[in-house]
Amino acid sequence: MKLLVLDGNSIVNRAFYGVKLLSTKDGTYTNAVHGFFRMFKKLLDEAQPDATAIAFDLPAPTFRHKRFEGYKGKRKGMPEELAQQMPIIKELLTDMGYQIVSCEGWEADDILGTLAAACEKAGNSCMIATGDRDSLQLVSDSTTVRLASTKFGQPQVTLYDVAKIQEEYGVEPRQLIDIKAIQGDTSDNIPGVAGIGQKGAAELIQKFGTLKAVYDNIEDSSIKAGMKKKLEEGKESAFLSYELGEIRKDAPVETDIQVYQKSETNHAKIYAALAKLELFKLIEEWNIETNQTTLQESGGDSVATSDSITVQILADGSAVLARCADEGKAVFYTQYDKSGKIEKMIFAIEKEFFEFAPSESFLRAFFTSSIPKYTSDVKLLHKAALKMGINGVKKIALDTTLASYLINPSSGKYEIPRLAAEYQVSMGGQEDEGMQSAVALPEICNRLEAEIKENAQEKLLQEIEIPLALVLAKMEIVGFYVDKQGIAEYGQTLQVQIEDLQTNIIREAGMDFNINSPKQLGEILFSEDKLALPHGKKTKTGWSTNAEVLEEIRGLHPIVDYVLEYRTLSKLKSTYCDGLTKLIDEDGRIHSSFNQTETRTGRISSTEPNLQNIPVRTAVGRELRKFFAAEHGILADADYSQIELRVLAHVADDAQMQEDFREERDIHTATAGRVFGLPQELVTSEMRSKAKAVNFGIVYGIGAFSLSKDIHVSVAEAGAYIKEYLKNYSGVDNYMKAVVEEAKEKGYVETLFGRRRYLPEIKSSNFNMRSFGERVARNMPIQGAAADIIKIAMIRVSERIEKENLQARLILQVHDELIVECSEDEKESVKKILEEEMEKAANLAVPLKVEANFGETWYDAKA
Repeated sequence: MKLLVLDGNSIVNRAFYGVKLLSTKDGTYTNAVHGFFRMFKKLLDEAQPDATAIAFDLPAPTFRHKRFEGYKGKRKGMPEELAQQMPIIKELLTDMGYQIVSCEGWEADDILGTLAAACEKAGNSCMIATGDRDSLQLVSDSTTVRLASTKFGQPQVTLYDVAKIQEEYGVEPRQLIDIKAIQGDTSDNIPGVAGIGQKGAAELIQKFGTLKAVYDNIEDSSIKAGMKKKLEEGKESAFLSYELGEIRKDAPVETDIQVYQKSETNHAKIYAALAKLELFKLIEEWNIETNQTTLQESGGDSVATSDSITVQILADGSAVLARCADEGKAVFYTQYDKSGKIEKMIFAIEKEFFEFAPSESFLRAFFTSSIPKYTSDVKLLHKAALKMGINGVKKIALDTTLASYLINPSSGKYEIPRLAAEYQVSMGGQEDEGMQSAVALPEICNRLEAEIKENAQEKLLQEIEIPLALVLAKMEIVGFYVDKQGIAEYGQTLQVQIEDLQTNIIREAGMDFNINSPKQLGEILFSEDKLALPHGKKTKTGWSTNAEVLEEIRGLHPIVDYVLEYRTLSKLKSTYCDGLTKLIDEDGRIHSSFNQTETRTGRISSTEPNLQNIPVRTAVGRELRKFFAAEHGILADADYSQIELRVLAHVADDAQMQEDFREERDIHTATAGRVFGLPQELVTSEMRSKAKAVNFGIVYGIGAFSLSKDIHVSVAEAGAYIKEYLKNYSGVDNYMKAVVEEAKEKGYVETLFGRRRYLPEIKSSNFNMRSFGERVARNMPIQGAAADIIKIAMIRVSERIEKENLQARLILQVHDELIVECSEDEKESVKKILEEEMEKAANLAVPLKVEANFGETWYDAKA
């Protein structure tokens, strides 16, 4: 038989430190749970054991502590974030049917050793899984060690057998104790022999075989005088270290392998626990089944359950429309084909479910009805309506996708099955996924509606997110016209420049090489026998050649500038020229997808392609905007002026900053004047630039070190700028402190409009994680409010364009910028609408400023 024995504490620690800090929205940490069970699953899949034991340390002192008071004395206590996850892990293991083994006075390592020895004696094989190399001494013909680690959040396992240890260490597994006795172990505070490291210890044991043999042959001429002196002075410490480092094999634990065979899994309990922890991926990976009522066929078109739920397959939905009207609401789930056409709808009315393929006449009647509608992903529903010539779906009462996003913006997934797991709602047990979602939908709607109300987010949902879904649906359908031929020709121009740069780079390098290979480029730039430019530390994969590294050595050699430009142009051509050309539809327009539920701050994101990421910082990147044009007429581009700083002035109630904005001063010049103690007319462009960096940096919680790098001054000088800034803008200073304290108290921050972001990191014992939480606490209410304001503006602009019967269409939003396509004769009307509706989107203590510009292309309108 095969026994798998886990060193529980070791693997939990590897998981905790190897996976970024994760938590539920209520602040329960989950990264160790997530990492441990992913590792455990990998080990089970690879080892396929007949029995499994998980050994955990107990907090009581062991015989080693009694033998040596300083044993493990330098170890820090377990972080609170990890401590609160340990009982969760143990309870889940027990519910899964696995045996946990602990023994007071003994370490988990000794349990591993005892079980390994028992397996060997009984003719069984033992597979030890641990994150510590201490257990490598246990490797034998019957025992292997799987060394577990986590890399980039993914579980990694390295198998050690006798041959692997001989190859890596040059000794037998048992001799690793002797090496450790001489070299010591700083992590366990095992002293060893002072002054002798791993290399020296290994050479001694390779020659003499054991610690005892080393001292028996202390006069051997191969032991140099210095080494001999250290050994003699450290003899007592060496033998003590051997005693401490040797894993015992006689711990008083059950050694019958049969005892460790897995018992029955409590699926319902595990499902509930993992769902509460929001670890839905683990539910899927471990194939944890839900404890839900299974629908049983009862003949005909109707299927009944023990809960008296019935499912009826209908030829059309005429009867359903009347029933929904009588109920005063419609709760329904919709399935679409790949083109976005509605294939099937399932309506839930009390405990009856009606499934049918809707006719166009039904959809027209339903979409335009005033019946309150409860469903998911209304943007898709709006698009279906718009393609039928209907101006969106009327009376959306609740969208589960948008509501769950507002409740938990960090989740990232808001599908019905995921929500059913989170809220422990039955999905009926039917095989059809659509029917499962429909069964769960009514209760999910009830839960979400109650939680939205509890969070006072009804207005945010009903007046911003739900109306915005229709605006985004229209933008996706309209798309953005692109000059396909022009962008292709621009790509060819870039290719010529790229080839010229390749020639220059090869010439400067003095040899041909793969410019796209960081390893080869690093050798050319930094090797002593090549260009020998200044460099950072070399890793296993070679020197780093990322943009930050190359920027630091720009100007030291022509090849660096060539490489930077080569990378810029190559990315422009491949990502934008080649990539965008493939995405231009038959109508000559790019139809990007706009996502409402991707960012934690509330900002809209754009994919396939990401039109919000068209380069603007370089002249060559801005050229791309010349190929985004008005198909007929012109483009209007309206941009908020410093919206985040204006929001900051409002929420911080900073009198000085508010005065600057009300008086329409240049905020960066005004800031520079105060920070540098000069009249504004004496502020130089360089001073203004530094003040601008401070202004925007403050919004993002920038520190002196980061600011010093941004504006190229010393850390002390940057710190002085920040100190002087906060002295002049005391309201901002007070806000920065108050919002962090509020986040610590509530566990979240929110915008002026009630959008929340939960911040478990802010209570972390880890300084870097806590600092991250504090930065987000300062920034999110600002950035999130700016996102809310632009959303309100989009809704109002779109509605007013329609109200005034204009042909103009809102086609793109990029952060604080809106783009409208219109005819030349609508220019003034569109300008008025954009400026008025954007400026009136929020009532702040300072005015919102917007300026609309026009041009035939995006480049012209933005210039």
